[in-house]
Amino acid sequence: MFDRLQAVEDRYERLNELLSDPDVVSDSKKLREYSKEQSDIQEMVEVYREYKEVKQQLADAKEMLEIEKDPDMHEMVKEEFNELNARIPELEERLRILLIPKDPNDDKNVIMEIRGAAGGDEANIFAGDLFRMYSRYAEAQGWKIDIMEATPNAMGGYKEIIFMINGQGAYSKFKFENGAHRVQRVPATESQGRIHTSTATVACLPEVEEVDVEIHEKDIRVDTFASSGAGGQSVNTTMSAVRMTHIPTGVVVSMQDERSQIKNREKAMKILRARVADMYQQEAQKEIDATRKSAVGTGDRSERIRTYNYPQNRVTDHRIGLTLQKLDIIMEGKLDEVIDALMLEEQASKLARLNDEQ
Repeated sequence: MFDRLQAVEDRYERLNELLSDPDVVSDSKKLREYSKEQSDIQEMVEVYREYKEVKQQLADAKEMLEIEKDPDMHEMVKEEFNELNARIPELEERLRILLIPKDPNDDKNVIMEIRGAAGGDEANIFAGDLFRMYSRYAEAQGWKIDIMEATPNAMGGYKEIIFMINGQGAYSKFKFENGAHRVQRVPATESQGRIHTSTATVACLPEVEEVDVEIHEKDIRVDTFASSGAGGQSVNTTMSAVRMTHIPTGVVVSMQDERSQIKNREKAMKILRARVADMYQQEAQKEIDATRKSAVGTGDRSERIRTYNYPQNRVTDHRIGLTLQKLDIIMEGKLDEVIDALMLEEQASKLARLNDEQ
């Protein structure tokens, strides 16, 4: 562990030199890249330096204990020695946690896609409930919500809604929502009071910048058409709607939310970039998941991750066996208890793997 920490500190010093290099300062891409790398490891370096300082102070105190003859002074040094000795395991634990590989996407904005799945109108209504839940949670964090595309359902909710949450660390909180969400309740349209089970799927994608994934214009086919409203009637006689197809992967994005074709292109490109990056990452992850599955699931869209049981006011997250009898509170966007538990489980899982490797 300490060899790795020393290597990180050496890299930190090297980054200090690079960030003072005129060639780097004049290259915005390198400057951004090195600044982010330095920022990511700064806390680890600071704690490691504190650890080394405490170790040195501990060695000095031990030496003084061996030579100090004055009883009062000896007792004072002994007290200091005990305090320093107690800090060592605390700092070592902090360093182990800081060494856990960080998801490079955690600080990014998140693009979320919610779709009604099995259950007809009730599934679409539930998709709307999930959107409201996530919106309230995001608003409580002070994050901005931008609806990118929405297909409302006649009975309420959405057949599909795509939106972006803009906020520092948004992806780190929402990434655990990937998968199938199941609801058990009596629909408003049910006259005999029978409980129905419906599902909605949630996809969470980190916003991807141009520097993160390169998509060539020659690989994109763009079709334009007049946007239409419910029932197929024309709501826009200009060719403002956009359909983008990424030819190498077959990923398709349609966007007609804006009246301006330029704005629709911009939104479609954001979603396309995120979906293409996600597809590449999912393919790479399959190799890892074939031999090791994360404690909080693979994030696969088909994986049932959570059940919302209305009659019993109960939420169950199946990945970590968490059950809470507070569905009414959670649906109001009070998701902290669920998200914090998932983050802790991920951290514990990564720490266990790190200890195994050592």
